[in-house]
Amino acid sequence: MKNKILITGGAGFIGSHLADELLKQGYAVRALDNLSEQVHGKGCERPEYLHEEVELLVGDVRNPEDVARALEGVDYVFHFAAMVGVGQSMYEIKEYTDVNNMGTAVLLEALIKKPVKKLVVASSMSIYGEGLYKNETGELVTVQERPLEQLKASDWELYGTEGEPLQPVPTSESKTPSLSSVYALSKYDQERLCLMVGRAYNIPTVAMRFFNVYGTRQALSNPYTGVLAIFASRLLNNNSPMIFEDGYQQRDFVHVRDVALACRLAMESEAAAGKVFNVGSGNNYTIQEIAERLANVMDRPHLTPEVTGKYRVGDIRHCYADISLAKEVLGFYPQVEFNAGLEELANWLEGQIAYDRVNEASAELAARGLTV
Repeated sequence: MKNKILITGGAGFIGSHLADELLKQGYAVRALDNLSEQVHGKGCERPEYLHEEVELLVGDVRNPEDVARALEGVDYVFHFAAMVGVGQSMYEIKEYTDVNNMGTAVLLEALIKKPVKKLVVASSMSIYGEGLYKNETGELVTVQERPLEQLKASDWELYGTEGEPLQPVPTSESKTPSLSSVYALSKYDQERLCLMVGRAYNIPTVAMRFFNVYGTRQALSNPYTGVLAIFASRLLNNNSPMIFEDGYQQRDFVHVRDVALACRLAMESEAAAGKVFNVGSGNNYTIQEIAERLANVMDRPHLTPEVTGKYRVGDIRHCYADISLAKEVLGFYPQVEFNAGLEELANWLEGQIAYDRVNEASAELAARGLTV
C-alpha cells in the first residue's frame, strides 16, 4: 500500500513540482487547492502541468469540511497553501492573515483529530528580515531596518553602531527573526503554529524556510510572485526589468526541483522532526546580475534593467542562505546549476503568455505610500 501524501496548495508552482518528486518515489499524492485567480488566471481549471496521477480536490484550506475531506486516508501533509508577496501583503492585510494564519489554524485543528506521520510546512526567508552581517573585526552583527532618512538619500547599505560599513554573510537558521512585512509575520506564524501544535500533539513537524525559488510553472501574470518570474514577464512583453534601489542587493536563488528534493528528504528523515531548515542554493547573486543574465538567455540583451532608485516598504538589502544544516541532517545538496536552471526557464518561457502587471502593482504600492 502506497503512503498517501496531501499537499495543500498542491496545484501551485512549488506544490506541483513536489508532487512530481513524490510520485517519482512511489508515493500517492493528493492536492487541495483553491485555484486562485491571481495564480492560475480566470477559469480556474486544473493546470495542464499538474501530473495526471495527482488527485486534485478544489477547496479552501480555511474551510474545515474541505480540509477534513482532503485528510481522509492521508499519511503525510505538506502545508504550502498561502498568499505570497511582500508588497501586496502590506495592503491586503485581512486576506493574507486570513489565508495564511487562519488557514493554518483550520488545518491544525483537523490534524489534532486526525494525526499524520509527519507535517512539513513551507516557511520563508522573509522572516529573517535583513540577513546576517559581520563588522570590520569579523564579528557577526544583527542589524535593524534601515532608517527612512537614509533610504531617501539613496544610501542603501547597512552600517554598524559607529557608522562603519558591514559585510553580508550567509544567514543561518539561528538568526533571530525580524518581521518587516505582513507576509513575513504570517509565514512566521504558520511556522511557529505548526511546530508548537505538532509538539503538543506528537505530530512530527518540520519547517522549511524557502529562499528565492525559481523555475518552470511560476505564475507569470502575478506581479507579486518571485522576482525571476516578474522579470520574465517584463521581458516577454519586451519591457525592461524594473529594479528597486540600485540593483546590488544580494539574494539566494534556488531551483524549484531542488526545493522539492529538500522537502521530500525532510519528510523521510526522522532526524528532521521539530527542526527548521533553510532551503537555498548556498550561492548569492545581485538582482542586477539576475536581470541581465535572464535577458541574455531569453535573447533580449538589449532590454537592460531599469534601476528605479526607489525603495519598497518591507524590502531588505542582503539575505542569502547558509544551508549547512540541511546538508548535515537531510543530506540535501542542490542538484540544479544556476545557468542550467536559467536555460530551462528560458526554454519554457518561449511558449508562455504573460500579462505584465508590474506597472499596475507599482502604482498600487505608490498610491499607498509604500514606495519611497
